[in-house]
Amino acid sequence: MSQSTNRMLTRVKAVYLFIKENGPVSTTEIAKEFEITDRTAQRDLHVLSFNGLVQSPHKGQWDVTKKKVKIS
Repeated sequence: MSQSTNRMLTRVKAVYLFIKENGPVSTTEIAKEFEITDRTAQRDLHVLSFNGLVQSPHKGQWDVTKKKVKIS
């Protein structure tokens, strides 16, 4: 696995944990917390959403789903 892929997966995991602890949070709040652009935050959220781990019931506000997750 490339270094950039590993860095992205580590960040996605951290974003999930941040949402779980602080949610619901906005895309901008995530971007500020991780010092990334809004677009990068959106890409990370897309990965999490595609896997059913987060949802945005209110436009721009993200929260975790009830899907069970094992984090290692």
